[in-house]
Amino acid sequence: MSTPLSRLDPGTVADAASVALEHEPVPADQVVAGTPATGHLVLDDGGTRTIGVWEMTPGAMRDVEADEVFVVLAGSATVEFEHPPLDSIELAPGDVVRLEAGMRTTWTVRETLRKVYVSP
Repeated sequence: MSTPLSRLDPGTVADAASVALEHEPVPADQVVAGTPATGHLVLDDGGTRTIGVWEMTPGAMRDVEADEVFVVLAGSATVEFEHPPLDSIELAPGDVVRLEAGMRTTWTVRETLRKVYVSP
């Protein structure tokens, strides 16, 4: 059985789909449209990698990415890549994406997007 843990210890289960996240407004210089807010929770910071849950409410924002792999748990969004110039991607539950440090992106969230991420 899973429980809404705030830490992922060995041999435990965290319910990443329902764990409560505190949201903060996206800084004004990153907002492209709407009034998006983000929230995150680090479940494990083992020194060599970080595992966490991140969420963004509807709206659009610019970001500079870190190295990470993530799995979308809920919601829908489009990610456009300013640098390097790549085709935009559509995100939906079940999608797995890899980002590299320094990528400049614009996230347009239509339905609150929640993901689990792993970063070095």
